[in-house]
Amino acid sequence: ELIALLGLAGVLNLWNLSINGWANTYYAAAVKSMSSSWHDFLFASLDKSGLMTVDKPPLALWVQALSARVFGFNSLSILVPQALMGIVAVGLVYDIVRRRFGRVAGFVGGLAMATTPIAVAVARHNNPDELLVLLTVAAIWFALRAVETGRTRHLIWCGVFVGLGFETKMGVALLVVPAIALAYLW
Repeated sequence: ELIALLGLAGVLNLWNLSINGWANTYYAAAVKSMSSSWHDFLFASLDKSGLMTVDKPPLALWVQALSARVFGFNSLSILVPQALMGIVAVGLVYDIVRRRFGRVAGFVGGLAMATTPIAVAVARHNNPDELLVLLTVAAIWFALRAVETGRTRHLIWCGVFVGLGFETKMGVALLVVPAIALAYLW
């Protein structure tokens, strides 16, 4: 069932992906600049002179810029990493739910994540939201592992992923922290 879920998410996220063009041209322009200069990459610079920066932390754009450096700057080199993040998030949701409630529930949870229209739309776009989704789901996965095992190592990894989420879209990543803290303390 996991392979079927990942396959379904792959089809929904990757099918005819080039139809989206550059998606958000503001972020695509930043990725173009960042993929051609390490200075622009480091500072998430929007222009070639390195004067203007993007309005968000750079982590999501770094992923896209690295992909553009490896595969060349085109719409697919920007959008495919986003789609792959959506597929990984589906797998994590499946595992989170399966551990607590069984395989059938895990399948339903993964199916809901894979087929929710907004989740598919976000995975097919170059906004930083898909990396934020992946990082917060990963943080929850590690938090639940910390609850199950009692190991501090998993809780530290949970914090690392929340911190990376902060580097993706600032305070939005902190929305999961109260729920994680309550679950762990309980």
